[in-house]
Amino acid sequence: MQLIRFHLVEDESCEKEIKKGLEKKLDKMVMRDLYGKFKTATTEEERERARKEYLDRRGVPESFRW
Repeated sequence: MQLIRFHLVEDESCEKEIKKGLEKKLDKMVMRDLYGKFKTATTEEERERARKEYLDRRGVPESFRW
């Protein structure tokens, strides 16, 4: 609804919320891509690299990882 107001009515008061929502969506897409790479990587090295990046982005501390 905010996107409609922003584009059709040119109401710029909701610009910050729109940006926040788009950034959140992009983060979720990146996380899903990393998880998919982790699960489907052909080599162990690629799998481990994707796993580490995924856990780093999730904020899992090194001491809690296997």
